[in-house]
Amino acid sequence: MEEKTVNRLTILHTNDMHGRYRSIPVVKGSATSQTGDPGRTWDEFDREGFAGGFPALATAVRRIRRKQGPENVLLVDGGDTFSDDLLGNLTRGEAVIRLMNSLGYQLMALGNHDYDFGSDRTRELDRIADFPMRAANVIESKTGQPFLGDPTVVFQAVGIRVGFLTLTYHNTMHTGNPKNYEGLEFKDGIETVRQYLPDLRRRSDLVVVLSHLGSTVDRVLAREAPGVNIIIGAHSHDRIANEQIGDITLVQAVSDNSVLGEIDISLHGTQIINIESHLHTLWVEEYPADREIARQVEALRAPYQDTLDEVIAIAEEPIGRNYRSESPFDKLVGEIICAETGAEIAFMPGVGYGVTLQPGEITREALYTLIPHPARLVTMQLTGENILDILEQCATNQAPGDPRLIVGGLVQTAGLRWHLDFTQPSGSRVSAVYVRSEAIRKDENYFIGTNAGMARGLHRYKAFTKGQDVVIHDIQVNELVEKAFAKMGMVKPPRLGDITFQGKV
Repeated sequence: MEEKTVNRLTILHTNDMHGRYRSIPVVKGSATSQTGDPGRTWDEFDREGFAGGFPALATAVRRIRRKQGPENVLLVDGGDTFSDDLLGNLTRGEAVIRLMNSLGYQLMALGNHDYDFGSDRTRELDRIADFPMRAANVIESKTGQPFLGDPTVVFQAVGIRVGFLTLTYHNTMHTGNPKNYEGLEFKDGIETVRQYLPDLRRRSDLVVVLSHLGSTVDRVLAREAPGVNIIIGAHSHDRIANEQIGDITLVQAVSDNSVLGEIDISLHGTQIINIESHLHTLWVEEYPADREIARQVEALRAPYQDTLDEVIAIAEEPIGRNYRSESPFDKLVGEIICAETGAEIAFMPGVGYGVTLQPGEITREALYTLIPHPARLVTMQLTGENILDILEQCATNQAPGDPRLIVGGLVQTAGLRWHLDFTQPSGSRVSAVYVRSEAIRKDENYFIGTNAGMARGLHRYKAFTKGQDVVIHDIQVNELVEKAFAKMGMVKPPRLGDITFQGKV
């Protein structure tokens, strides 16, 4: 009896680059904003060193294409790709898109930060890209059609049809400046998959969802969308390989261009025999820089070299960011806001990007991985009741019951002590709230500082819009922090412990 030929398809995937085009320093514990965070599932790199960046990524991709045959390899990205980094911001996303073109990316799902320069700029970047940037669940209000075009792509590889459906973050409108999303509507991703899946299934032998919904929602999707073979995730910065939910394989490749995901699919004709996934940490000594891509990186940096490399201050210790727990960097920013404005309390949003500042010189480029966006400093008066509403909304954002309602990370505070208890029902999760050393009073006014996004009600914090005596200052928070760091000279992380927890999200 003649044996059937086994063919192999390889899908390479990245997600949540956040503009990281060069390698990042990796330490045990906290290397990026969501590794080493005690408020979420523990994750850390297995050793220290430097990892990632496009020169190393190019070497890894080239090796796999050479081994498997380039015609048998697809390369895709899950979004949050080209902003949140100083060079990305200075070029309004173009630097990263040019590098992705050079690597031969074939598809990208739009993430919530891929509208950071406004939808018109996203449209321009889609034209610059040699690959489609799409999402089925972001709709243009005027036309009722998906933004930028057809969110499905069917590739021909190893004799089969590989169908992709792209999804963006369904709560994008709560995560940034509303002006960036004017004319766009964001729909439920799971309902959108149900809409597109029957037709895509007919046109495909293998169906892949390239999702920026986050792993919690991806797991719901896997249970509710039979007919999908693979979900390639993004948004939540998770390390996931070979997670099986029924017949569906779920994967995700961390963040910050530090890890390359590889999915190997064995087939008899169109019949799937096996799916196996691997995550490759892109250690620079294991993946020496691709010379051509390294030259391109330097050429992209050259016009901005002095701005990127200027040393702002010296870090005495590592200063990192946490997303689901009290964050050293964000509390430090809050303390700077209080010191500069006289505010009693400062609030910063819980955001999930950024690379830990390492001991030694802090360049402007390193600082701006943690605070890249030009949001104005805002001060106002809030009542104690407003402040309690903000903290309760934070608890709801983290554990709303329906995972599709999760938005943002833990709100970050300075000048405030409070306890969050996830074992209590919604509305009763916040207790022991103190402003400095005094218990908060609901009817008392407090002078607070924040940024323009929070003042507009970012992450559903509507209580900020009830503020009185609102002043929008003529300085951006990132500029304020840069000046404060320069004045300090030597910078160290603040004392933590003002936010305590009970139970788990």
